[in-house]
Amino acid sequence: MGRLDAFRQFNLLKWLREERQSRKLILFIVFVALLLDNMLLTVVVPIIPSYLYNLDESTATVLKNKTLPQPGPPGAFHSIVSLYDNTVRSLGSNITTRSTDLVSTAPAATELPQNSSDCPQSTSKLLNENVKVGILFASKATVQLITNPFIGPLTNRIGYQLPIFAGFCIMFISTIMFAFSSSYTLLFLARSLQGVGSSCSSVAGMGMLASVYTDDEERGHAIGIALGGLAMGVLVGPPFGSVMYDFVGKTAPFLILAFLALFDGALQLIVLQPTKVEPESQKGTPLLTLMKDPYILIAAGAICFGNMAIAMMEPTLPIWMMETMCAKKWQLGVAFLPASISYLIGTNIFGTLAHKMGRWLCALIGITVVGISVICVPFATNIYGLILPNFGVGFAIGMVDSSMMPIMGYLVDLRHVSVYGSVYAIADVAFCMGFALGPSIGGSIAESIGFPWVMTIIGIVDIFFAPLCLFLRNPPGQEEKIAILMDTNCSMKTRSYSTQGTYYQGENMDPEYDDYD
Repeated sequence: MGRLDAFRQFNLLKWLREERQSRKLILFIVFVALLLDNMLLTVVVPIIPSYLYNLDESTATVLKNKTLPQPGPPGAFHSIVSLYDNTVRSLGSNITTRSTDLVSTAPAATELPQNSSDCPQSTSKLLNENVKVGILFASKATVQLITNPFIGPLTNRIGYQLPIFAGFCIMFISTIMFAFSSSYTLLFLARSLQGVGSSCSSVAGMGMLASVYTDDEERGHAIGIALGGLAMGVLVGPPFGSVMYDFVGKTAPFLILAFLALFDGALQLIVLQPTKVEPESQKGTPLLTLMKDPYILIAAGAICFGNMAIAMMEPTLPIWMMETMCAKKWQLGVAFLPASISYLIGTNIFGTLAHKMGRWLCALIGITVVGISVICVPFATNIYGLILPNFGVGFAIGMVDSSMMPIMGYLVDLRHVSVYGSVYAIADVAFCMGFALGPSIGGSIAESIGFPWVMTIIGIVDIFFAPLCLFLRNPPGQEEKIAILMDTNCSMKTRSYSTQGTYYQGENMDPEYDDYD
């Protein structure tokens, strides 16, 4: 009875307000925000190529019907049958067709392959979809790329709460637009609008985690969990979208995502209270200064080229499957399932393991495996042949992301001022550059020289970039920063600021975070 009474007296809203300062609750909010953002990012992957192809086909059919000769008035003669030579002459034309030819060709017209509904009717039209789909997919990342440099410094001035809530509002509008858009222009606008919301959510979310998890090892673990939300969105998005699109319709998956987004928004209102402006206590390093740091650029490059591989596959792989495998609608999304599952596994394993083995080594191995795996993708002859290379791509990208995201915060702590909005804006810019250049360039290359060459080119680029991660093995720090970090009066407790495991310890913790779980 005691437990029952305690359960009755339990007030969820009161508990959420009391636990506002819990790091775990903040981590959960960022996890859900990244989950929904990336579900919306990937749920369109199997839907858009097929939907646009069917849209273009229906438009072409309507135009073709309009150009056909209109039927004459009832009772009008359109042909004359000659009983002498068994021919049919059409009035107003010089076409003569033998009736025996009509009989012999009729059965051939009705005999179609069993999977004719899954095979595209026009290969040339399908190849043309590469560019349209690539530009549509790239629009989100391009807008996010433009927005990030403004969001990073903005979080330093007004805090992280308002931007992350603004990201939810924008993403909700974008999701509703996706659900009810029936033209390429509206879909393009919805995808572009999502880029603004993603910029707010990802930059503010990662910056918030870096500011409350000041210990380097804990920060790596927390960012690994948050990236698990990203991985879960990437995991669930394509199969969820393809199955719902095939069996329910285009609108259904987006309406479900909109409902889940409302839950996240309500949680942010209660816990984060985004009406308050909470600027950082110290002025952060200017964005341009951070962009000139060669070590930050190498880490950003690893994020960019690692994710560019999967970004190139998103618009081109479904079209290649439709062309070569006559893949069904639900298979277009399920093909990405091995990559999504392995990405989730990789981010959870290497969120902690990368700190022990060296984040530079984890990234070097990861980006090399990405290159080898994508080169193997075009050798698949059916959907089962895609399992192993796609699994390798996802697992390796998980290694890169889970090691490079924490190292961005580590480099700022070691070489600059410990304010994280701008550096995670750079990390998000790198991520977006991969997803902006990948689909747009990949779609154009696939149309001109074919999908296999797209995978070969990005694979070789990744393999050649991998050795640059060696420079992150032991990056130099500013002497005054190391002295401050070693000072016992330093308010930031930092257990590790070396990828090799060297420890600099501070004793005191900021009292604002003493009660964090």
